[in-house]
Amino acid sequence: MGQKLKIAGWVSVGAIAGALTTVSLQTVARGALAPLPLEELQQLAAVFGMVKSDYVEPVDEKKLITDAISGMVSSLDPHSQYFDKKSFKEFREGTSGRFVGVGIEITQEDGLVKVVSPIEGSPAYRAGLKPNDLITKIDDAMVKGMTLNDAVKRMRGEPNTKVLLTIFRKEENRSFPVTITREEIKTVSVRGKVIEPGYAWLRLSQFQERTVDDFARKLEEIYKQEPKLQGLVLDLRNDPGGLLDAAVAVSAAFLPENVTVVSTNGQLAESKYTYKASPEFYQRRGSPDPLRRLSEATKSSLKTVPLVVLVNEGSASASEIVAGALQDHKRATVLGSQTFGKGSVQTVRPLGPESGLKLTTARYYTPSGKSIQARGIVPDVMVDETEGGSPFAALRMREADLEKHLNSGQGAEAKDPEREKAREAALKKLEEESKKTPAQQTRPPELGSDKDFPLQQALNQLKGKPVLVSKTLTERKEEKKEN
Repeated sequence: MGQKLKIAGWVSVGAIAGALTTVSLQTVARGALAPLPLEELQQLAAVFGMVKSDYVEPVDEKKLITDAISGMVSSLDPHSQYFDKKSFKEFREGTSGRFVGVGIEITQEDGLVKVVSPIEGSPAYRAGLKPNDLITKIDDAMVKGMTLNDAVKRMRGEPNTKVLLTIFRKEENRSFPVTITREEIKTVSVRGKVIEPGYAWLRLSQFQERTVDDFARKLEEIYKQEPKLQGLVLDLRNDPGGLLDAAVAVSAAFLPENVTVVSTNGQLAESKYTYKASPEFYQRRGSPDPLRRLSEATKSSLKTVPLVVLVNEGSASASEIVAGALQDHKRATVLGSQTFGKGSVQTVRPLGPESGLKLTTARYYTPSGKSIQARGIVPDVMVDETEGGSPFAALRMREADLEKHLNSGQGAEAKDPEREKAREAALKKLEEESKKTPAQQTRPPELGSDKDFPLQQALNQLKGKPVLVSKTLTERKEEKKEN
């Protein structure tokens, strides 16, 4: 096993609460510290002393220091973060696929908490929460100005306790309360079925600890039902990421042994690393190869079966790594819309027994050397969400839209003059849609159904039939950041 994998406790791509991060958890101490700027540190100490002695009321010293650390780290980029005891525990729960809460993936928008998507089968899903809903209050606390971590903390809790969320639904232009009973969330990250004779659909909604085992089990079920599989659709739409070793393992199932899956590069020597399609690069220490449950016949078929990968703007991190590897090695046709563009690595290191630091330490690169960061994966075939197009695609948040996002590190960034025009058109369309009654509004079809337009185009691609290529979707270039 490579030295980096011996050092790393575990590596994660994606995050709890839909924050879409990429993380390498390391427990080794850093070497020599960088020289300290003494003058600036003296100034920091002076401010600390003034606040402690002169502020209108006594302040907690520990809170002052942790807030200063949080501010320093969060000013770097959207994914670097200081973990206190509770948030560190919640972070680890997020990659295990088990936690107690309401079951939503969230991000921030205009100071509010935005629902990326409810987890299928969760209390939030059953309560009718929808993507793009804005949470304005959690119990009696206003969300405006609350950090994402604080919002997560308030929504987490003990099983069978209740939390009151106030929801603003843009498309209906209304606010309403929803009382949700917390429960242990066990996310099912793999679904799949034989769609029609010879063709199957396999969906990964996250890359978690159990994902590769479930991935192998589901494939065996599919091959048992359809031994002569002629084509497979790997659906990574709205997959926010998860564990890196799971992404490498899924890629390895389809690729020739020992080819490059993804590489990383940063300042540290240990950040310069190449992951390959071989068990030593994804097999966890002390555990067997998670692909071991695949029969030899299934393993052999997976290397050659015609493959289409479905992606969209919600495909991030680990899902981008898989799509990029399969695309670069020409193992699959990537179909859909340009992905999120989350291609940076965060390393989590302990600061003590109950706290830690998540710091961006590297960028991810596809096998051909392209940076994923702020660019994402551009599909081989651009396909809309529906036969009528993708009217709201321009409004969707991507890595390049996040404040202080890290650039790709490859070449100059270009401003897309068509971006604002597309946004204005989408906003107008959204305004028109919001005037309709809920019954009149168009709802997206269930993924994997016969009304799932991108899936039907993927099947056409596999069968050599004409694909309805988007007439409006184009590659979104990385936009220039203004200082």
